[in-house]
Amino acid sequence: MLVPLLIAFVGIYALAKGTDVFPVFLRGAEAGLHTAVGILPTMIALLTAVTMLRASGFIDLAGQAMQPVLSLVGIPSDCTALVLLKPLSGSGGLALGQEIMRSCGVDSYAGRVAAVMLGASETSMYTIGIYCGHLQLKRTRYAIPAACVADLTAFISAAVCVRWLG
Repeated sequence: MLVPLLIAFVGIYALAKGTDVFPVFLRGAEAGLHTAVGILPTMIALLTAVTMLRASGFIDLAGQAMQPVLSLVGIPSDCTALVLLKPLSGSGGLALGQEIMRSCGVDSYAGRVAAVMLGASETSMYTIGIYCGHLQLKRTRYAIPAACVADLTAFISAAVCVRWLG
């Protein structure tokens, strides 16, 4: 209900100001199309890299290597690969979450932790890659370390909250 009301408000406000809405809309749509075309090469490169990492088994191997450390904070071994994949790919994270829930059960500890991890974290590396690629930024300064800390905090918090509320 909020979106239609917001659109109606913008339209009524534009009419009250005497703004011709259609040309403004077309300029915005054109700018959006230019942005979409500009980020397309970066998107293709990122999706290809994620697919290659997943298909090669690297994500699963790295997850197994990290498992002893992550188990100390309560992240189940079934969810360790999700910790690596979710910041890179939302669809890959969802597919892995579905695998976890199918193999462990939706009501299992691993299934609940995976569900909370998927909802509590962001595809931060993907987002940083898209924006920096589109803006042609070479240095991300603190964006990548801050995103890694935020994602790790979300993953640990997911495990703690599921254990605490569970």
